[in-house]
Amino acid sequence: MEGSTETTTSHGHPPLHTVKVLRRTPLNRVFAAVYLAAILALFYHHALTLLSSTSISSFLICISFLIADIVLAFMWSTTQSFRMRPVRRREFPENLKLVLDNPGEFPRLDVFICTADPYKEPPLGVVNTALSVMAYEYPTEKISVYVSDDGGSELTLFAFMEAAKFAAHWLPFCRKKKIEERCPEAYFRSNYAYCSETENIKMKYEVMKQRIETTMEQGKVGYEWVTSEEEREALSKWTDKFTRQDHPTVIQVLLESGQDKDRSGRMMPNLIYVSRQKSRASPHQFKAGALNTLLRVSAIMTNAPIVLTLDCDMYSNNPVTLQHVLCYLSDPAMDSKLGYIQFPQRFHGLNKNDIYASEIKPLFITNPAGMDGLAGPSYVGTGCFFRRRVFFGAHSSMVSPEIPELSPDHVVDKPIRSQEVLALAHHVAGCNYENESNWGSKVGFRYGSLVEDYYTGYRLQCEGWRSRFCQPDREAFLGDIPISLNDVLSQNKRWSIGLLEVAFSKYSPVTFGTMATGPLLALSYAHYAFWPIWSVPITIYGFLPQLALLINLPIFPKLSDPWFILYAFLFLGAYTQDFIDFVLAGGTVQRWWNEQRMWLIRGVTSYLFGLVEFSFKCLGFSTLGFNLTSKVVDDEQGKRYEQGTFEFGVASPMFVPLTMVAMLSLFSGRRSMEEWFIEKFIAGFVVVNCWPIYEAMVMRKDKGRIHAKTTIISAVLVYALYTAASFTLKI
Repeated sequence: MEGSTETTTSHGHPPLHTVKVLRRTPLNRVFAAVYLAAILALFYHHALTLLSSTSISSFLICISFLIADIVLAFMWSTTQSFRMRPVRRREFPENLKLVLDNPGEFPRLDVFICTADPYKEPPLGVVNTALSVMAYEYPTEKISVYVSDDGGSELTLFAFMEAAKFAAHWLPFCRKKKIEERCPEAYFRSNYAYCSETENIKMKYEVMKQRIETTMEQGKVGYEWVTSEEEREALSKWTDKFTRQDHPTVIQVLLESGQDKDRSGRMMPNLIYVSRQKSRASPHQFKAGALNTLLRVSAIMTNAPIVLTLDCDMYSNNPVTLQHVLCYLSDPAMDSKLGYIQFPQRFHGLNKNDIYASEIKPLFITNPAGMDGLAGPSYVGTGCFFRRRVFFGAHSSMVSPEIPELSPDHVVDKPIRSQEVLALAHHVAGCNYENESNWGSKVGFRYGSLVEDYYTGYRLQCEGWRSRFCQPDREAFLGDIPISLNDVLSQNKRWSIGLLEVAFSKYSPVTFGTMATGPLLALSYAHYAFWPIWSVPITIYGFLPQLALLINLPIFPKLSDPWFILYAFLFLGAYTQDFIDFVLAGGTVQRWWNEQRMWLIRGVTSYLFGLVEFSFKCLGFSTLGFNLTSKVVDDEQGKRYEQGTFEFGVASPMFVPLTMVAMLSLFSGRRSMEEWFIEKFIAGFVVVNCWPIYEAMVMRKDKGRIHAKTTIISAVLVYALYTAASFTLKI
């Protein structure tokens, strides 16, 4: 469903890229107007109901649903910004040769990969990510890969020492065979063509893999595998006083372009390991701090004009991704305010129906296409190519760094292993370097939120920078997904807290964003910033109608009441539009069902707990802080996930309200369909969505079931809630 096409030409050459406005855009706008009228009618009905309230309980119930519907209306209004002008772009990398005549004209690239815990983010996976981008179909001497190890682990450094050796074989093999899957692990688990050369490379990979995994099991580096004095000297820095929270800077150049060559005689990319200085007395600003350290260290060592940020588990799946980026960055007709190119997050290992909705299509596919028709998508933390210049203030007013060597215009003219370069790199990686500086506020990745990616992209667009959403036919990157419900919800809770930190800051999209970017783009960012307040209407609709059924207190219009049609239209209209968007983005009916189920589950778990934890934080109470999502997969969990079985496993507090809603809906009683249709429909809708919960409470005996402790606590709380409602809601 695409409409008119706009092309960009470069001095008469064939286009490097085109953009099409989706044909459904006019329908979206008409539907938005009709739906808005229905929302206004709903508020009129709320006003009539409030005025006719005859008791305290009916008044409080009306107020509760009014609050719920105000939040739903606000969040609906923010989603409309994505539907006002969605676009689809296409790039033509084959036309690049008409703009860039020879490899010498290709810009250099610095790749940032961050990891923080070798036991939650296994080094072998990080190594595969690095090797996949080192093998880009691009001049290798133009690529520099920086690995930030915020866990300060010798295990991670050893893994990359092994990776540097294997890369000398892997890179020429990829070029010779012209393979597309340049992540070794992904390639060797695919249906690759058998030959002796391939088997030889696979054997070398298995040797590397075995050494890394054995080292992880032992918890220390076996020095029988350390083959050079340089490696021994690097690993000797891990003394008894070296801890994860307190250690000096470690920068190790593992490969240097111009010095190191692969087996075919071609130059290798630069590969640099960085573990910034840590001190318990200095804040480290989590991932944003690690990225800013890489931004400074890379400026000293290579200072490439293009920067790619990657999650440690998000490997390259397309060797010509960078050529798609250059279709924008090398186009002379392109807007000079273009700051970054965002690729969608896609994942491997999803089960057939994606039971946890890990694709998050609205966040990674449909919404970015909508924002792309405005000023461009938000930054989602990985798979994003930046112009280095964007980190130093607005396009029209550059913020100069403290030293000239950090400037995006600085020309590096010394080898990266030179003492002068390494000394300055160690200096800018110090834990006190940022004190009384603009780093994190006006320069670099921004501090102030646990979701540094969203916040940084938002602040860059507030400064006037624009972005593009690039979605080639072959996925550019593929990442891992959590396979237990607790991991999924914990990750979402962390996002919720970080988003609320932006929503209620002085840079709130509703106020600052509207003035800086305009109302539509501000609404797009507000949609994410206020994500956790979905918990308010979902929780209200998850408990009150069911309690009303139990205590025989009607709260919605009867089936024969004309106002019933309004409620039916609002529900069916929102769900139908969401379904259409999901399917047009390549989704299936079953995956859409799981998407809306997970939205409801998040509403009474991660969104709710994130909102509560953020409120406590604002009141001065301590919170749990930042927690990594584990990338380690248990075999039994993996089997259950592949079968489409929900994994509860732990007795998480977040499962209590979820189990309460499931119980309350199941036992909400029998009433007349005419008088109680909406209440019964809501209860029945929840019951259908909660089938995996009932299954995990009663029918399953495996380790992934809901703990009996959770079930008992939930049952007691449901009974207490019913007893309290029986007394208070009939006053």
